[in-house]
Order: sequence, then C-alpha cells, then structure tokens
Amino acid sequence: MKGRFAFAVGAGILLAVTAVQASSEPVESVPYNWRNAVVGGGGFAPGIVFSPVERGLAYLRTDMGGAYRWDTRAGRWIPLQDDQAISSYMGIESIAPDPVDPDIVYLAAGMSKRGEAAIFRSADRGAHWRIVPVPFAMGGNEDGRGLGERLAIDPHRHETLLFGSRHDGLWRSDDSGARWERVASFPRPGLGKPAERRATNGGLSFVLFDPAHRGRLFVASADRGGPHLFRSDDGGVRWAAVAGGPTEDLLPVKGAIGRDGVLTITYSNGIGPTGITRGAVWRYDPAADRWANVTPERGAGAPPGGYMGVAVSAQDPKVIAVSTVNRYKPIDTVWRSTDAGKHWNELWRRSERDVRATPFLDLDGKADFGHWIAGLAIDPFDDSHAAYVTGATLYATHGFGGRGTMLWRPWTRGIEQTAIITLTSPTGGAPLVSGFGDIAGFRHDDLTVSPPHVHRNPYLTNTNTLDYAGLAPAVMVRSGSTHSPIVPGPSLAWSADGGTSWTPLATPPSQPRADGSPSPEQTGDAAITVSADGATFVVETDRPMLTADRGRTWQAIEGLPSRTRVTADKADARRFYAIDFAANRMLRSDDGGRSFHAVRGEGLPADLSGARVTWREAQNPLVATPGAAGRLWLRVGGDLYRSVDAGEHWTRTGIGLDCAYYGLGHPAPGSDLPAIYAIGRRGGLYAIWRSLDGGTRWQRINDDRHQWGLRFRVISGDPRRFGRVYIGTDGRGIIYGDPIGRKGQ
Repeated sequence: MKGRFAFAVGAGILLAVTAVQASSEPVESVPYNWRNAVVGGGGFAPGIVFSPVERGLAYLRTDMGGAYRWDTRAGRWIPLQDDQAISSYMGIESIAPDPVDPDIVYLAAGMSKRGEAAIFRSADRGAHWRIVPVPFAMGGNEDGRGLGERLAIDPHRHETLLFGSRHDGLWRSDDSGARWERVASFPRPGLGKPAERRATNGGLSFVLFDPAHRGRLFVASADRGGPHLFRSDDGGVRWAAVAGGPTEDLLPVKGAIGRDGVLTITYSNGIGPTGITRGAVWRYDPAADRWANVTPERGAGAPPGGYMGVAVSAQDPKVIAVSTVNRYKPIDTVWRSTDAGKHWNELWRRSERDVRATPFLDLDGKADFGHWIAGLAIDPFDDSHAAYVTGATLYATHGFGGRGTMLWRPWTRGIEQTAIITLTSPTGGAPLVSGFGDIAGFRHDDLTVSPPHVHRNPYLTNTNTLDYAGLAPAVMVRSGSTHSPIVPGPSLAWSADGGTSWTPLATPPSQPRADGSPSPEQTGDAAITVSADGATFVVETDRPMLTADRGRTWQAIEGLPSRTRVTADKADARRFYAIDFAANRMLRSDDGGRSFHAVRGEGLPADLSGARVTWREAQNPLVATPGAAGRLWLRVGGDLYRSVDAGEHWTRTGIGLDCAYYGLGHPAPGSDLPAIYAIGRRGGLYAIWRSLDGGTRWQRINDDRHQWGLRFRVISGDPRRFGRVYIGTDGRGIIYGDPIGRKGQ
C-alpha cells in the first residue's frame, strides 16, 4: 500500500514518519470507477480564496468535505482530498494560495479541537500533498469556521508562514510549513493547557501580510477582552496592539488589505455562524494611524445580525464589499462600495439568481440570496467577477461592477458537500432515492444531473429512514426530522410514484410519557417500513402501529416491543422481522405485521445487543434480499449472519471482516446470491469491500486515491445493475461506483 510521508513537529526537530494502514494478509482488489451523484454544493463552505498571481485559479474550503480547486480548463471544481483516510483532515480551517508561485497552495486541516490537525502543502495545486501534523488544535467544523484567513504567507519571503490558532496563540514556519514554532513574542499566547480550553473558541481570527510594505503584518484576536488587533513592522519579531476601533465587545472576524495598505475589517458580537446579533465594519489606515467606521447600516434601526465576509478590489482599493451574517430579518446580503465605505449599495435588493443548474435552491419557489455568508471574494484579475458562499451553495457573478439587475448563478460544478443520512436503490423506478441532512433528499432519475425536486409535503430538513415495497417499488415511505426539537407537523410521508411526490402521514397521538418527553413521531425518531406489496405501513411509535389504508385507520401491533427497527420481507407481503433486545430473540410477523412472534433464530449469538439501532439515523442492520422471500442478512456488532428460512436458522458469514455498514446488490452473473457491499476493517485495513459468494471471499473495491476521509454513513448496492454501489458520505455527498472492465464481472 501507498504510504503518506509526513513530518512530526517538535522544538526544531523534523522527524519522518510513515502513516499506513497495516494489513496482515494480501488484499484482493477490483478496480472501480467512482463518481458523485450530482446535487451541486449543498453545504457550508466557509471560505473562498482567489490566487493573487494567476487568473482563473481559486480555492474553496469546506467544513467537512475537504478543499476544492477551480479548474478553468475543465470548467469544474476539483476535490483535493479524496485520498485522505483521516476524517479530521476533511474540515478545513484555512486555505492559502502562494503569493509568488501559482502551483503552491497550503491548507490548515482539522475538524475539531479533539481531532488530528495538520498543515498540508502542495507544489502541484493540490494533486499531491506533504502533510505536517501540528500540535495546535483546529476547528474546521466548529463555530468560528467562517473566520479568517488564519493561515498567511509572507509575499516577500514565501517560505515564511504564520498561523493564528484558536487555542494556542500564533505559530510560525520559516521552511514552507515543514516545522512550526510558537511565536513567543506575540501578546496573546492562547488559552493554556488543553484541559482548560473551551470546546469552541475563536482565537486568532486572521493573519494579514501587507504586500506593499515589507515586514508589515496584522493579526486579529476574536477572544473576549483585551486588545483585538496587533501590528508588527519587522516581520513578526515585535508586536504592538493597535488602539482605537470599535468597542471591545465587537470581535474582528475577517480582514482584507488593499494595495493602499488600508485594512477593512468586519466585526460581530460572536464568532458565528449563528448567535450573532450585532456587527460593524471599520477601516484602519496604518500610515495615518486612523480608524473610520464605515458600517453600512448602523444605529438603533439596523437589522439584527453581524458582518463577516470582506473583500477589496485588487484594481481599485476603494472598491470594497462586505457581507452580513445571521441577519434573518430581512435576509443576509452583500454590500458594495466604490468610495472606500462612504456610500454603500445593497446587492440583495437588485439581484436575481439563476439556479437551474441546482434547482433544489428554489425550495420556496424562488431562491433567496442566502444565509451564513461568511466567505466573500473579488477576483483580483477582474473585479466584475465576485463570489460569496452560503450555508447551501456558492454564488458567483460577472456583473459585480455593473448597474441594474445583478445576476448570480451557483458556481458549484464539481462541488458535492453534503451529509447523507440514508439512501435506497429500489427494484423499479429511479435508480436512487436518498435522504440528506439539512436539505431533505432527492429522487435521482439521472445521477449526472441535480434533481428537479426536494422531498416535500412535508418538507423535513433531515430524512432519517427510507423504505420501498419490494414487489411494488413505486410505493415508498420516509421519516424525518427538522432543526426544531419537535417536528411542526407529520414526521412521516408516503409516495405512490417512487418518491416523485409525497403525501403526509399522521399517526394517532401517543399517550403522554411519564417524564413529559415528546413521542418518537413528534421528534422524527419513529421509523417507518412498508410491506412488499405496498399495502401496509408499520410505524415504530412508543407502541408500534400499522395502517393498511394509508393512514385512515390504525391498529396496535401485538408482540412487537417499542424502540426496535422493523424490516419488511422484499418478496412476501405477509412477513416483517425485528429483534426483541430485552429477550435477545428474533421476531417475525406472518400476518402482514398485525402480530409478531418469536422464531428459533438458531445460529445467532446469545447477545444480540450489537444489532441495536441506537439513534434514528443509523442504518438498519437487518436487511431482506430483494426478490427472494425469507432471505435475510443481519449485522451483529461487526459480524454478518445469513438466513434462508425467514429467520429460523442463521449462518455466520463474512469471516475476517469487521463490518460497520453493508448493503445488497444485484447478483453476479450465474449466481443467486446478492452481491454484498460492505464498509469495514479486514486485516487492519478499513476500506470498501465486495463479496459475490455470500461473504466468504472479499475484494477491496476502493483504493488509496478514493477514501473521502473514511467518512461513511450508509452503503447499498443496486438490485438491477450488477457491480453498482452507492455510498453516502458525511461531507462528500453520494459517491457511486462501477467496476472497470472485465475484472468487475
């Protein structure tokens, strides 16, 4: 296997280490072609940065899906970290394209305070990386991820970098990021010992070198108390606090410096992206040591919310732009000024958005301007070209300097930055129906096109479970939740057309709980299952219930405990299956779900707790084989079991594989066994595996270039297409793969 060469950091000591996943036995592999099912954007990308030295080169950082580079020739964004096997490295704290060499770029990568953190350096625009683990913590997916940029390169000596950390003060490298040392002279050293750190902390929010004045740089602090802006005129040896500016309760969150040396700084009363109620925009002229308040809206009548994104034109330093953040009334917006902030033009009111490429943004009939506008950039080679990020997409325009209506389009081709909760590939209809976090999910008739709809009626921000009727796949059911603790309406729905349209499904009110807590159907915790013929829906309320008339009437199910997950046979409409964890026994219904009874379950372990579903988004460990009555698969812990007689007898299979997730697909030619696709550890290697013989022989189907941070949530094969597998990731959307060439057969 290919190793990753990295550098351990010590006090002036450079150590070479090899980070590989050890395997004690040869790994048989099958080459696969991997692609994204297209949605386009979909998640929060806190920062976009243009290269200052090459036209058309830009980088985007996301909070859980890694970094991207815009490829002008290909006309798409290229993901730069799909080869990573360390989950934490997919949360990007900061990004810095080199100000001298356009081929060089750096990433500060680390998901959270408790995760691994590293500085990445590439000399080929992110095609390959040198990875340097560092001792300072990051928070690429924590509050404050929109601050920045924290990582900066000295334009006069581009081997020198500074990084403003959240917890550990200011750090410096003078050898292109290979070794790092704390800047002892910096006035704010950090929060001290790791045990004393808060879970979320702003720390040093941005570092800025002045390209026009050698040795001059600025560092801001978003920590409460004390001065917030610091200046050095000797390359970071000595520091002085910059007096003046806004009141101390406003925190500097982002800064930009023009070719005139003047800083434009956005301020908010929190680090965001939520919880901000007030903000300001100030400019500081270091030549005159003078501050100016240029806040677009100020005073008692200003809408609640703050400011975060900031950009200055490289052609004209008087052209500046800022964005609001957490301004829900009326909406977040971008402001543009051509006279250094004396007068402002609000762009929301004169903007239109063409979202035909990603129609899910038209959730309420017309795409809004956006929210969480933390990142804002003006192209240094063309200041009519500008872009800003939102919590769901990246917008760009080529009319930033014009008058009249300003047209924005999603700039997302190649970006798939979403969290997938569940997915299913039915035996008929669309090849893929999915459940997402934050944007509900989709029916994909064409995997190469962003779907024309989101699951609605009801619209539930998170789709937690999906099921289809094995013999009538046009009938589907789903459960979901919202960002509120209580779902404001039904948390269940059913479809008669394969997920194209939905009908809400309301259960009878549950009896009040003794502790006063809400019921599963109120929170979205109640999973739903549909019989093979599509006639019966089983819902896992506190007392499980079923309906055989689309919710007009309901009846309690006998013999089925609460808080378990039900599986419907995919070929026999009479049968449903579940596990009674209190008694460690297998249950089955032979009367269409009306009652459950124990079956022998011979061959299963005595303790079935390893199959318990502990939260609503977990993949069901009990799976029925499409088109084959009574053929079941069960994961208990990391072990797989198989039954061919409706759960009466079981055989352990998958020996040698510690299985975390699995799903079934179309059998190989000449076989009646479904292909098994699994994510798990075998011989010390955590990877994606396939078995065509029921779990005896396993082949790895991903490789070291396709690991996606190993951030997996769900996996399924395609019941109609041999070799096809779908994988739901936590940050890189839906990945699907097909075998390459004859080896795939």
